Amino acid sequence: MNQHLWPLFLEAVKRDVVPALGCTEPISVALAAAIAIDELGIKNQATNVTMDVSVSANLMKNGMGVGIPGTGMVGLPIAAAIGAVAGDRHAGLEVLKNLTASDVEAAKLMLDNKQVTVGVADVANVLYAKVTVYYQQQSASVTIADSHTKVVAIEKNGEQCLLEPKAKVVKDKAKVDPFIEAKLQDIYDFAINAPLADISFILQAKTLNDALSNEGLTGDYGLKIGATFVKNQERGLLSGGLLTEVLTRTAGASDARMDGAMMPAMSNSGSGNQGIAATMPVVVSADFLKSSEEQTIRALMLSHLTAIYIKSYQNKLSALCGATTAAMGSAAGITYLLDGEIEQVSAAICSMIGDVSGVICDGAKTACAMKVSSSAGAAVKAALMAIDGIRVTGTEGIVADDVDQTIRNLATLANGAMTQTDVQILEIMMHK
Repeated sequence: MNQHLWPLFLEAVKRDVVPALGCTEPISVALAAAIAIDELGIKNQATNVTMDVSVSANLMKNGMGVGIPGTGMVGLPIAAAIGAVAGDRHAGLEVLKNLTASDVEAAKLMLDNKQVTVGVADVANVLYAKVTVYYQQQSASVTIADSHTKVVAIEKNGEQCLLEPKAKVVKDKAKVDPFIEAKLQDIYDFAINAPLADISFILQAKTLNDALSNEGLTGDYGLKIGATFVKNQERGLLSGGLLTEVLTRTAGASDARMDGAMMPAMSNSGSGNQGIAATMPVVVSADFLKSSEEQTIRALMLSHLTAIYIKSYQNKLSALCGATTAAMGSAAGITYLLDGEIEQVSAAICSMIGDVSGVICDGAKTACAMKVSSSAGAAVKAALMAIDGIRVTGTEGIVADDVDQTIRNLATLANGAMTQTDVQILEIMMHK
């Protein structure tokens, strides 16, 4: 076992599996706005500013139609306004956790007064948001790029306050990115054998996302995908069982999250939906199978780390739906809970890639709950096939005999031809 990778795996999970309140793309705009207001020291005058927001095409795509927590509205303008009025610059992806009803009214008034403008920036960064705040004779600009909370530049009254230094050349990249040399076998070995005390923190993903699921199933959120499954069980059109429970509880969490519930999701790789897709199918399966707490912890760690591993080969944002790749982690976790070993886990992931690869991301919105639940169902299907020794073979489509090569083939698709798909998707969305 390559145990020298284990500390780096832990670091990766603690970095990429974190609480996030709201869809992370508009939240990055809210965070930039909050920092800009703070830099000018005008928190009590935030409603009197004007704001210019400039974002990458991918961020625009994911910010146009998604609910902003606590506001009852969708889109980047309200995200910027509420970030300025009520954002906590120190709260990261939970920047909006302290907003009040009066804050929301103040932010809405800013939009009514046309104090916020939003446009697409001509930048190479896939993830990019620049917010410039103007107040009397003062101005402040904050730029976030490449990661949802990574501030790369701050400019105040025309003077640079912060400019990200050039990255140092790292001779041994594997010491920074463990996935350069890692294989799925290494991730499996870590999740199954690491000291339980070192990885038990992953149970917080269960706590947060299960609570979000309960909220989605009992509240009035989005397209009510989860509630639809419940209703149709009561009608007798659906029966219970593992698959139905996975679909129901996973969709419920996404329903709430995408329609602006004031509850955090445990995210994965910068996405709440990816965190839900990597968590809830495993949690539901563990409950259904009456798995022990240790089995649940190890399955969740296997799921989340596998999801990070698969995503590490892909662009941060793309035309490929991230919920599908995150649910490949769940396929691994469920297979483990069904007493599968590395061979079966690998088979399940290959079958997932043979099934749902190519599902497009056409922006963050309430309908994402449908894609999240579809991906969760595909994870259960792939795990059950794998336990019976059935998998999509290496002679079919982009799937190879080797699971790691199959994962790289998926990334080639996402990072290559699907970049033009992304352009076409945004063009359609912008001209509806």
